[in-house]
Amino acid sequence: MNFLNDISALGIIRCWGGLPFLFVLTLVVFFHELGHFLIARLCGVRVSVFSIGFGPELVGFNDPHGTRWKFSLIPLGGYVKFFGDDNAASAPDRAALAAMSEVERKHSFVHQPVGSRAAIVVAGPMANFLLAIAIFAGLFMLFGRPSASPRVDAVQPASAAAAAGFQPGDVVLKIDGRPVESFADMQRIVSTSAGETLTFEVDRGGARITLKATPALQEVKDNFGNVNKIGILGITRSNAPDDTNVQPVGPLKAVVLGTEETWFVVERTLSYIGRVFIGRESADQLGGPIRIAEVSCQVATAGLAALMQLTAILSVSIGLLNLFPIPLLDGGHLLFYGIEAVRGRPLSERAQELGFRIGFVVVVMLMIFTTYNDIIRHLPESWRAFGS
Repeated sequence: MNFLNDISALGIIRCWGGLPFLFVLTLVVFFHELGHFLIARLCGVRVSVFSIGFGPELVGFNDPHGTRWKFSLIPLGGYVKFFGDDNAASAPDRAALAAMSEVERKHSFVHQPVGSRAAIVVAGPMANFLLAIAIFAGLFMLFGRPSASPRVDAVQPASAAAAAGFQPGDVVLKIDGRPVESFADMQRIVSTSAGETLTFEVDRGGARITLKATPALQEVKDNFGNVNKIGILGITRSNAPDDTNVQPVGPLKAVVLGTEETWFVVERTLSYIGRVFIGRESADQLGGPIRIAEVSCQVATAGLAALMQLTAILSVSIGLLNLFPIPLLDGGHLLFYGIEAVRGRPLSERAQELGFRIGFVVVVMLMIFTTYNDIIRHLPESWRAFGS
């Protein structure tokens, strides 16, 4: 399976030779391909190559099952090549398939039942989700769950919160029916809901009241100086000792929290993409090659825990992206297999080839667009206005 990587060498020229970037990317790629590999082996499919990177091999070895494990020169992705494949994109080698014996056909990917092929394909993105859950769970177990009460300490004048009627001392219980356990929970929902009217259930002196507020879209700088557009309500949290604590987390609870964290990333990503398509959100927040490399380097300065959290988020994003029904991605393969299951036979070679060409164009356009966004962020303000 060819792993989608919209990463270019431009992002590796920064901090420490790009080591944080390569660490994050390699870990995410390895688990994605490991998912394909393990389920393929379970289904009896022979795996010829497991590669981290593309291009000429740097170092490698053969395992007892005949798989060549290797690191390649261009460390910007990876792939597994199945028995009977012509290339890293899992295009079948028609000449080799025609010459296969019955025994060999049992071990080739293309001759597997459609259910087995679908399981092998979906295993890559699922491995990304499992990696994210494992990382989030590990961080919760190691550091606990920092929690600040969703209590309002102050309300900024002329803000969305002031217009909605928030008052100091209010404790937010729910947002749109979703329980809020901490101020961070509230921040995450509000920051990704600019322009949307949210319903807040608030405890005010023991009485429950309902407030409606629409977070305003504002540009905010993070600790590294990056400018992000997020929704702002206009309140600050209470720093009273009784309102801040760190809750210890056991293994089972950590897995639950890790799963919830992973689902939150999926949900908000899909919500953002949906708003972009309907014109309610700008696509200029989409990042690509340079952006990922930069963020990896910046986050690495905050410590290994922060870098692992970024790895989990990127793993979820890559897993989700690969499930989109675009030919060339895992989701495109699954779309073809779904059609095959309904029709009782696969699409013609011509139709599949056309689909993959369209998918290739879409992927390239996405790479160009996200790279353009990355470059625009680094231009002087006067140039940005001209570029837009």
